[in-house]
Amino acid sequence: MADKKMPTSHFYYSQRLRLHYLDWGNPEAPPLLLVHGNRDHCHNWDWVAQALCDDYHIIAPDFRGHGDSQWMMGSAYGHTEYIYDLAQLIHQQNLAPLRIVAHSLGGGVALRYAGVYPENVEKLIVIEGTGGAPSMYRPEPPHIRIREWIESNRKLSGRLPKRYQSLDDAFSRMHEANKHLRADQARSLTVHGSVQNEDGSYSWKFDNYTHVMSCFDINYEQTKALWGRIDCPVLLMAGKESWFSDLKREDPVQFFKNARSVTVENAGHWVQHDQLDEFLDLTRSFFSE
Repeated sequence: MADKKMPTSHFYYSQRLRLHYLDWGNPEAPPLLLVHGNRDHCHNWDWVAQALCDDYHIIAPDFRGHGDSQWMMGSAYGHTEYIYDLAQLIHQQNLAPLRIVAHSLGGGVALRYAGVYPENVEKLIVIEGTGGAPSMYRPEPPHIRIREWIESNRKLSGRLPKRYQSLDDAFSRMHEANKHLRADQARSLTVHGSVQNEDGSYSWKFDNYTHVMSCFDINYEQTKALWGRIDCPVLLMAGKESWFSDLKREDPVQFFKNARSVTVENAGHWVQHDQLDEFLDLTRSFFSE
């Protein structure tokens, strides 16, 4: 595209961490926050942002430990910390009230934010984000959960980031992981999501410790109570060919005041990539209601 829009990079601070976000300009337009999933990064939204940035002031953050944001040191990654990061960005940039589109982990975080601050969110689209943190569903007593968390972190401390000998090798891994991605999408996600090591190899930017979430979290009943506090319309989106559709769970729509769901054909977990045009049509239609 000859007139392709380009964002600018910015940083803000949350719990003393230096966190990164992209600003797609058009500050006089209504604000729209695009929130990525676990071990993804803000550039996952580039194609969506390019299509919508004439109509919205788009902000796309990198969560702590992801993309170009700082890694945590001496603490755990968890939904509550991610919520704080969103809350700080929205507060510092004076974005509320706003609209949010969020994917996977980002969807779960955005739903909780909207339950805590229902007055701040006008409309919310969540792509496969109602699964929640695994600790929500765990019945084990605290001593078992803490012990497993300690042992998981201990094992992770010896886990080295995966290294690829070339950017092409990393691209191949990215492309293999999602059969729906176009080659140009996989290439862009690889370029923005990887870093070259001192020896010339490439690794993904995300912190390995994002593989282990906090061992305690609010439970499923408390999460549903937060969903019930959301005042704005909510669109829950899923891909027909995603592993997410195979999970045997209650229909989450019933726990919201005003929500509906849609399943997109020929799409996996990343609906916004796999069926971009349909995703944009659904988004524009929902936002125009």
